[in-house]
Formats: sequence, C-alpha cells, structure tokens
Amino acid sequence: TMTIDNKDNIVEVHVRSGVYSSDTIFDYSRGYIATRLFSRNACFIMKINKKYIPELQEIGRLAFERKTMKTVYSPKNVWAQFQSGHSVFGDIKEWLLYGKPIEQLCAGLPLYQ
Repeated sequence: TMTIDNKDNIVEVHVRSGVYSSDTIFDYSRGYIATRLFSRNACFIMKINKKYIPELQEIGRLAFERKTMKTVYSPKNVWAQFQSGHSVFGDIKEWLLYGKPIEQLCAGLPLYQ
C-alpha cells in the first residue's frame, strides 16, 4: 500500500509479502529515503537523487498508471542495491538530519547509509 502526504511531502510504502515485507519512507522535505527490511531487522537510508527518483507529484500518477495498466513501462522504476558494510545506530545528529518520520521507522535498528 502507498500513502502520499502532500502537506508534509512524505510518501509511505508498505509491502506485505512474508519474508520480503518492508516499509519505506520517501521524505522529500529532508531529501532522504529510508527502507526497513523486516527480514534483516535493519534500516537502509539513502539521499534522494532527483535524476532517478520521481518527484512527489509524479509518484501518485505512476502508482495510478501501474494499477490501471498492469504493464506500464516507466523509465523511473528504481532499484537500489546496498552493500553490507559497517552500520551505525542512529544518534541525535542523524535523527535531526533524517527527520521524525524516518526516526520512527528506524529507531533502534542498525542504519546502513
């Protein structure tokens, strides 16, 4: 499921697929994306690169297209691959940078940036 909050410039995506379940927040106000993978008990954070990530207004349109036309092609499909490496637990500095929605999603989990 996807929830778009135009007022706060946040998109929440919830994928419920057993072992592959995840929650993702696109925080356009702060410029970060955070994905919590339940199978790995970890959070992955990356900076929004406008070259690859659709604008907030476009996400709703793309979701509608995908739902109504099952095989819509879009050059804006994004796949991210994270390398396992060192992780940190978020501290006050990170949470000020990433914002409250991402803190609520990732607090207490290892963060991979």
